[in-house]
Amino acid sequence: QVQLVESGGGLVQPGGSLRLSCAASGSFFSLDTMGWYRQAPGKERELVASITTVGDNTLYADSVKGRFTISRDKDKNTAYLEMNSLKPEDTAVYYCNAQIRSGWDDFHGKEYWGKGALVTVSS
Repeated sequence: QVQLVESGGGLVQPGGSLRLSCAASGSFFSLDTMGWYRQAPGKERELVASITTVGDNTLYADSVKGRFTISRDKDKNTAYLEMNSLKPEDTAVYYCNAQIRSGWDDFHGKEYWGKGALVTVSS
């Protein structure tokens, strides 16, 4: 069974840093685009950043550009989100997302979500 497991959340003061990790486990053919989403209380889930598997092309929400960096380690099936200069408005549950193919003939793959990691930015 394929799973995405996030780690690295916690409480940090404004201006601080945190690094989130998302590890994919289980049996699968390929791990394609991976991304981080977040959902703050009373708000809709929003895309924070994503990274493709070919070329490692990245995409960021305007609100985090220049502060957050997404990366991946393909050997470890893991994606990371380095968060710097954190602001109280970054407080949210952060979810890992990945498009995963089960076999060579699974052309579209399936979308998987992690259970989320809480990030709280507060003094």
